[in-house]
Amino acid sequence: MDYEALFHALHPGFFARPYIRVLPPEDVFEEQVLPLRAFSADALPIAVPEGIRFGLYEGGLQELRETVRLADPGWPDYFRADTPVFGAFDDGRLVSFCILEDMGTHAGLRIGGPGCVGTVPAWRRRGIGLRMVQLATERLQQAGYDLSWIHYTHVGHWYARLGYRTVARWNSGGLVWVLNEGS
Repeated sequence: MDYEALFHALHPGFFARPYIRVLPPEDVFEEQVLPLRAFSADALPIAVPEGIRFGLYEGGLQELRETVRLADPGWPDYFRADTPVFGAFDDGRLVSFCILEDMGTHAGLRIGGPGCVGTVPAWRRRGIGLRMVQLATERLQQAGYDLSWIHYTHVGHWYARLGYRTVARWNSGGLVWVLNEGS
């Protein structure tokens, strides 16, 4: 697969965006993929605290944005009333979240992925976020997506635990490495 062409098809004009151009060039981010045909959420057991439940967020936008702000103050505007959000809940309270992104069909593949993945600080390091992404990925698979794509991450090692594979690295100047399928 031509991951460079796919990146540009998924994110046209990405490196011309002002907020990307101002990033320090030493900051390198990853793009990751996971083919969903053989994905199994049961392949890696992930323990979470008792009482944690997972599912689609159905609450109000203001409450969602307040929770998102706790995890990353720069993200609330990415969440709108029509944004599909998958989450983890403790006693009905959203504690971890991700956008279920539909990136369209490219190269004959229906592509989606979890985006803006975050966990409220008090619930971190308990497996909740990882299990949530695992179940969000399964939800994409069940919805008929062929490929799950993680965009713009600096924690590729974390997603790799679920089977995501780095296919490109980039900085503010553009792509610095792209997987050659022959390698």
